Amino acid sequence: MTDRRPSTPSEILREEFLTPNNITQDELAKAMGVSRFRVNEIINGRRALTSETAVLLGKALGTSARFWMNLQVAVDLFDADRKLGDAVASAHCLLAASPSDFVVEMPLT
Repeated sequence: MTDRRPSTPSEILREEFLTPNNITQDELAKAMGVSRFRVNEIINGRRALTSETAVLLGKALGTSARFWMNLQVAVDLFDADRKLGDAVASAHCLLAASPSDFVVEMPLT
């Protein structure tokens, strides 16, 4: 894992979607059918994305829910790895199979 924290969904939402397209928080909230407060908390990094929010963002912005969830999961895994620290290093694998034996292709939607 890298030392740099991945870009958060809030950063991507603000910098790649809202600002360049002059979309206000109020407009996004209305397009998603949620409160402006909820959108504000997401944009300001005070609220993590749920799968429901990812679906609504995808619909409102013409992206996929998977796009938003992948951003959130990357941040969550980075934070968990940092939080666990030495506990991760002391954990050991119980299976003889290589990790690639468990890779499953997900269908693109």
